[in-house]
Order: sequence, then structure tokens, then C-alpha cells
Amino acid sequence: MSLLGMRVVVIGAGIGGLAAARALALRGADVTLLEQAPEITEVGAGLQISPNGMAVLRALGLDRALQDASVRARAVCLKDHRGAAVVRLDLGRLDDSSYHFVHRADLIDLLAEGARDAGVKIRLLHHVTAVDGGAQPVVHLATGSRITADLVLGADGLHSVLRPALNGPQAAFFTGQVAWRAIVPNTEGRGPEAWVHMGPGRHIVSYPLRDGSALNIVAVQERKAWADEGWNHADDPDNLRAAFADFGEGPRAMLDRVTEARLWGLFRHPVARVWQGDHLALLGDAAHPTLPFLAQGASMALEDAWVLADELARCDSVAAGLAAYQVRREGRVRRVISAANGNAWKYHIGFAPLRMAAHAVMRIGGAVAPDRMMRQFAWLYDHDVTKD
Repeated sequence: MSLLGMRVVVIGAGIGGLAAARALALRGADVTLLEQAPEITEVGAGLQISPNGMAVLRALGLDRALQDASVRARAVCLKDHRGAAVVRLDLGRLDDSSYHFVHRADLIDLLAEGARDAGVKIRLLHHVTAVDGGAQPVVHLATGSRITADLVLGADGLHSVLRPALNGPQAAFFTGQVAWRAIVPNTEGRGPEAWVHMGPGRHIVSYPLRDGSALNIVAVQERKAWADEGWNHADDPDNLRAAFADFGEGPRAMLDRVTEARLWGLFRHPVARVWQGDHLALLGDAAHPTLPFLAQGASMALEDAWVLADELARCDSVAAGLAAYQVRREGRVRRVISAANGNAWKYHIGFAPLRMAAHAVMRIGGAVAPDRMMRQFAWLYDHDVTKD
């Protein structure tokens, strides 16, 4: 189906929304992107783009911009909470080793520039209150005005306006885990590696950003005390330090440099049963929120964006294209989410003998069969939706 002149409205200027807007505009669609904020901006946070996500950026013509704005990762190093090495996963052993650490704001900037260059019209201060499906779906704005289109995409995250229109209300539940985010100076000159310090009921992930002068920190703790969802709630850095006070000198020294911390509760949302219908579709967190234990949130949104545009161009109608998009994506994202959920347990083993045994198995595997250690991720990282 030709997308030339198709009127598409995308709700949300996050990673998935911007990528989908560019992908569709490059195929000839007339794309308008609606963002309720006064500007496209992000607070400080890092994220990881693995080879499967880089494949999409390459196909969109944005891979060089990403490389210029990021740190190319060389390894993921798992350590115990005292700082002793468990296993080093050499990313150079992947078939495609283009694995990058990037500041979320830098990724959003290059995607926004890419969308504008493709002809996408970005409209700020447009708060969507409701969407009506149909052959000509209607987007209702808080101002009382309406926008009609041939297709409306909900890339508006966890609290999507469009998701309930397709699925009805769906409750999330608190996982009993909270996470802090922070960025600190890289005073020890850490190289291009992600470090994961694993302890009983807690772990810390850290890696360099931008020119390597900063370290991104994500620290997760199991606890009964509930915390708000959404990762932009300020918290006292002393609370973060207290939660990891029994970790080793290295991780504690890193946390001692935190001057601003953001805290959020980790909630598990069900994968949406219905992703599409009535010329409406969901992508990214609006369709399938995932916990941050596999570092795949951004790459899954990028994959969604490409597959959605690809299937619309392949199929002979909007309905067929949207149905094919959900079929092609749902099984993969469910597998990714399941793997992410499983990593939380692996990182947080509380029973000391079991934790020591698990770490010993990983040490032996890394020493004896390093290639086999990396091949366990082939299903994830070697997957290229641009060549399906």
C-alpha cells in the first residue's frame, strides 16, 4: 500500500513516536506529531541501545548521529556487591558489536531532528484528551479543537490516552521494587563498560555517557514501601546511599558523588491485549511496558516504529498492515519482557550460598566458554527487524 499522502497523527514525542514519525514520513506519509509539553526535552538519564536497536537507527539514516552522541560499549561486567568480578561479557564477541550508551536527551534530540528533516510537523502544547476510532479517526485536544487523520498512533507511554480506548482500563501492580536514577562525574576514568553490582535484594548498574566524563547510575532495591510510578520524582541522595550502605567501597564511592537523585516505583503492566484497530495503533510503552532489567525499552520502541511503518507499506490496507504489525511484534516483546523479569531475580539472590553458587557458575562459564556466554543473547541482539 502506498503511504503517499496518508494523514498520520502520532501522539507523544518520545523515542517510539519520533522514530515512527520519521519512518512513516520517509515513506511519503503526511505526519503530524502532537506533544503536550512546551518543548521536546528530557531530564538527565542514560540508556542503552543494543545492536537490534542500532539496526533500526541505521535503516532510518540516524546511526552516525547516534555514534557521535554516544559511547560505544565494549563489555558488560557483572560484579558482586562488594566489587569482586563475577564475569565480563565481551560485546566484541557479538556478530554486530554496535552497542552504545547514550544520554536519553541526546537520542531524543537526534530523533526529533530526523523527524523534522523528513517533513514531520511537530506540534507542542497539544494535550490529547480522547481519540475516536473509525475510517477517519478523530483526536480531541484539551483546547476543544479536533484533528482528523487516516491513522492515529499512540506513542504516549505508560499513561497512554489511546491504550484504554482499545483495551479498556487495565491495572498495574507494584513489584516491590524501587529504582533511583542519577548522573555523577566519572572521576575514576571508567572505560566503556557497564558494571552491574549484584547484591541481596538490590543491584546497581553504571556506565559512562557522552564523552565519558559522566556516569549514569540506576540503583534498584526490593522493598515493601510503595513509591510513585514515573521516574522524575526527586529524592534525598542520602536515602540512596543508606539503601546500599553495605556495598563495597567502589559502589559506595560512586554513590557518594550523587547530588541529585530521582526515585520511582517499578510497576508491572500487562502487555496490551489489543494493539490496533479502527485505524488506531499503540507502540512502545503504551503497548508493552517493560521493567529495566534487560535495557531493552528504547530498542523495543525503535523496533516497533520500523515494523509498523514496514507493514503498512507492505499490506494492501491500513487494517491489514496494523494487524500484521501486532502479529510480528507481540511474541518478541513478550519474550523480552519475560527475560527482563527473570533478570531481577538473578541480580537479587538473597540466600548467600545460592548467590555464591550462581556467581561461581557464571565465573566458570566466562572463563571456559566465553563465546557460549554471549550466544545466549543472540536471539535478542542479532534480531534485525529491518531485514525480516
